[in-house]
Amino acid sequence: MNTEKRFSVLARTRAAVALLVAGCLALVALAVTGQASTPEGLEFVQVGHWVYNDAAQSAFHVDGSTNRVDARANVPGAERGSQVVQGDENGYVVERNRITEFDKATLSVEESTPAPAPETPFVLEIAGGPYLVYRNAGQIVRLGDPAATVPAGGPLSRPVATADGTVWVHRIDNGSICELPKGAAVLTCTAQLPPGHGGALTLVGDRPVALDSTGDSLHRVGQDGLGGALSLGIKLSPSAQVANSAVGDRLAIADPERNQLHLIDISGLDQDRPSAKPISVELTKGSRFNGPVSSSNVVAMVDETRGEVLTYDSAGVLKSTKKVPGEGAAPRLAKGEDNQIYVDTSDGSHVLVVNGEDGTVADVDVDKAANSQTAGAPSSNAEPPPSGDAPPPQQPQQPQAPLPTEVRKVVAPPPVAKATPPGAPRNVGATGGDGSIKVSWSPAADNGARVTGYRVSWAGGSTRVGGSARGTTVSGLTNGTSYVITVVAENSAGTGAGASSKAVTPVPAGRPAGAPAVTANAGTDGKVSVSWTQPDLRGGTLVNYLVSATGKGERRLSATSTEFTGVTGAATVTVRAITKFGSGPALTGAAGSKKVTVPVASAPPTITISTVRVKDLALNIAVNANGKGGSATCQAKFGNATSPWKPCSGATTLLIPNVNYIGAITVTATIKTDGGTASDSWTGVPTVNGGGLFWLGPMALVGLRRRKDKEVL
Repeated sequence: MNTEKRFSVLARTRAAVALLVAGCLALVALAVTGQASTPEGLEFVQVGHWVYNDAAQSAFHVDGSTNRVDARANVPGAERGSQVVQGDENGYVVERNRITEFDKATLSVEESTPAPAPETPFVLEIAGGPYLVYRNAGQIVRLGDPAATVPAGGPLSRPVATADGTVWVHRIDNGSICELPKGAAVLTCTAQLPPGHGGALTLVGDRPVALDSTGDSLHRVGQDGLGGALSLGIKLSPSAQVANSAVGDRLAIADPERNQLHLIDISGLDQDRPSAKPISVELTKGSRFNGPVSSSNVVAMVDETRGEVLTYDSAGVLKSTKKVPGEGAAPRLAKGEDNQIYVDTSDGSHVLVVNGEDGTVADVDVDKAANSQTAGAPSSNAEPPPSGDAPPPQQPQQPQAPLPTEVRKVVAPPPVAKATPPGAPRNVGATGGDGSIKVSWSPAADNGARVTGYRVSWAGGSTRVGGSARGTTVSGLTNGTSYVITVVAENSAGTGAGASSKAVTPVPAGRPAGAPAVTANAGTDGKVSVSWTQPDLRGGTLVNYLVSATGKGERRLSATSTEFTGVTGAATVTVRAITKFGSGPALTGAAGSKKVTVPVASAPPTITISTVRVKDLALNIAVNANGKGGSATCQAKFGNATSPWKPCSGATTLLIPNVNYIGAITVTATIKTDGGTASDSWTGVPTVNGGGLFWLGPMALVGLRRRKDKEVL
């Protein structure tokens, strides 16, 4: 009796649990399949990461929380190394020339459309997206609703996106910083980096921030343009790369040329306080790096040379090192909306999942999941139910729509073709020259068929070289304009995935501006008037002119004329144009010069006082000065009061201010030249404002006595 009672209680308990589980599954099915209504404006965070496996010709979903493969969509025929990006309801296999859409619920292919540009885009999985950003072509493609292709007008650096679905881009050719709000079809440019400055975008506190890599500073980006500068405290090389977002109060910037990872204190962007000293981490010398990419607490980088994933915390402490399985093209690094960082091998055989909280790295073997019986099935070593218990009563099976994470039978992968399109070229590098860029690369994997050629493309053109080539020079480019060079390999099976260089600006080597044509005219008063024409700038941008005259130092001017005073004897005037190319150094052009001779006095000068007047309590002494061909200066004196020395020639007025006198006065005027000195004296009662004699009262002298005494010293 007790045994029957215990069994009855146990049966009722299990039946209740079974009903509860069935109810929960039904609710989940309603939510996932869309049978339940979704509140308006609700956005879902995309969980996990999709990767394309070349061997299985399928897209696989990796759950970043469990580090397991839980879904597979067969997409045969996609090129090797294809990317996969997901939206709310659909996934997309992105090739260089085609985009294939599949349904995430049914895992069936829906349609394929041509890609807008033959390059590998940068992908963004955000609200209202996903987005594909074709950086070389300057095209932004929104695959979400409403779908749109938005022209940017020029090549772009790496984009960023805020949580509200706004995409921010930076034009590398003119420095413009523009936004594309969720659902918009036109870019709005609100800020611009200084002309010739390199830069990139990142996020701090879910707000866009511009890195000025030439000025070594950070700026908030707002509707009124760039905010105030926050100095990095370090000098960056042109190839420096900034992380997608900050980690706490630190922003990661990798400088591969100097083998360093810098963590910059960004608290000063929003707080009026000095920034802490940057933290610098030494990286392996000679290695090529991909990244950095940041989560909430972790910075991840890939050492492509050593084939390792490195993770750091915000203090620069190394948290984990993990080998990337396999060989071939460089791994792909991406940040998921679930705060995990995903590292895909080039063939999609493995995905390394970086935990965004603690930096640990897990290896998900996609090949193994593809070859197993099921994707997402429970582990074969799961614990069986306790022995001795009767199984719970069977519940009626309820029809359910397919779930992305349900157990699916995996079809055996098709045989791998003997020849497939080649892999991406490795180590693509570019160096700017005069109207040209020198490009180099390491060979691409041939994938069963000899590489027959490499296609090299840039904004405005492309060229093809043979399969044995490891580099070429692209000519006919515009100096001062930035270019991103993309290289793809070709074989008998088709065109492989592309690899791109960093943005490079052609700069003429050692080609400063030509010499300006200079005109100079000298006067007898020591003045030299100079003018010149703009010379051949040879593709550079004019900064200013450097102008000098013998004994008068140098001037920096933006105008094309100037005047020197006090020049004596023979003098040489020299003009040079200062130019720059992009963010390169200033170049001093060839000198244009002109010799002039200031006339020298041939005889002693003379000076004659003609009138003396009083106006506004000042003596106005009119003189006639003759320097006899030389540059002359004159001065007047009354008692202890004098006028300042001033250049004089012909009729000249000398002014002695604040004069008090009674009756007749005596005034002396003096002239000086290289030929000597002369003076003239005048005695009498000055006229007032030109009107007759000046009457000062009973003690004043009435009448006029004038004595003129000339003397040549």
